[in-house]
Amino acid sequence: MEKPSYLKNSDDTKLFNELRKKVNQRIEAIPGDRDIYIQIKAVILPLIYVGLYFFAVFHAEKHGLYILSFILMGISLVLIYLNLIHEAAHNNIFKSKRLNGMVLHIFDFIGANSYIWKKRHIASHHAYPNVDGWDTDIEQSGLLLIVPWIKAKGVQKYQDKFFFLVYPLYLFNWMFIRDFRDFFDKERVILKTQGRIPLVEKVKMVCYKLFYFFYQIVIPVVFFKVSIGLALGAWFLQVISASIFALFVLLPLHPLPDNAFPRLDKDNGLPFSWLRHQLEVTNDLKENNWFVRNVLGNFNFHVAHHLFPNYSYMYYNEITEEIEEFAKEHGLVYKRFPLFTALGKHRDLLRQNANNAYYILEE
Repeated sequence: MEKPSYLKNSDDTKLFNELRKKVNQRIEAIPGDRDIYIQIKAVILPLIYVGLYFFAVFHAEKHGLYILSFILMGISLVLIYLNLIHEAAHNNIFKSKRLNGMVLHIFDFIGANSYIWKKRHIASHHAYPNVDGWDTDIEQSGLLLIVPWIKAKGVQKYQDKFFFLVYPLYLFNWMFIRDFRDFFDKERVILKTQGRIPLVEKVKMVCYKLFYFFYQIVIPVVFFKVSIGLALGAWFLQVISASIFALFVLLPLHPLPDNAFPRLDKDNGLPFSWLRHQLEVTNDLKENNWFVRNVLGNFNFHVAHHLFPNYSYMYYNEITEEIEEFAKEHGLVYKRFPLFTALGKHRDLLRQNANNAYYILEE
């Protein structure tokens, strides 16, 4: 399948080279190696997840503590994704690809699949963000419509009224539906664009899913005398809390009415250059504090990540300063919203799409 092509614009290429030079100089002037802090997290965060699990099963007679521990496991799961999995996929934690691969492998133990997620994230989302049919993060489902210029059908016409019932099931869908469909459904974006998946990866995916379910449910029930109802209930609350926390961080960064959803022309061409595309489809969040920088992996600075994914989030504060100043100087688009404003805008997008409102960025 012919892949989309960005608009060729030599002026924009020169602009990006100029910006990249400024960013590289800024980062080189920073003393020390900040990535050591992520490397420390690569040890601490998985230990927290495992520690919470053992605390839960060894205190299974105290139902409240068991449930609370599983909920906190859900929160730590998201922190592992934000701080470690995401950076490992870009080889930003260690200089060794092997070590980064080992960190990425943690994803398999906490319910997801590292192989297919890396393909989704690097070869699909980063390559063609917000492009329907190519960005798996906006791949359409039968329930919710994200792309504005597609006509809403069936229950999608009411999506702005029931989305809050669907989003808490986000990780259930990811773990037990989306991964399997990406491995076996030939109509999915991944299989259409990435080709056949090796049989060994399919076997590994199924085995890891079974192991995940085994230690989450079977071990507590069989070896620690946890009732099936408590085991299933605590696990259910774990995944619900993780889903809500994850979407709280991820939703405000791309699927907003202020961001473009570029349409391909008849020759599979995109309307923007690569530089302008990243700026048109991505926004930042205004929140910038210790918690965001050190706990949430600086996801507030998402434009920096799309323009310079080879740098870890430990440098996004300085990189974003360069991007914002450069955008003002050269009249480039740069968007930044408060968190709750961005979340409200996401709901506005769902409402507009449900009502088949005009694609406001088409012109």
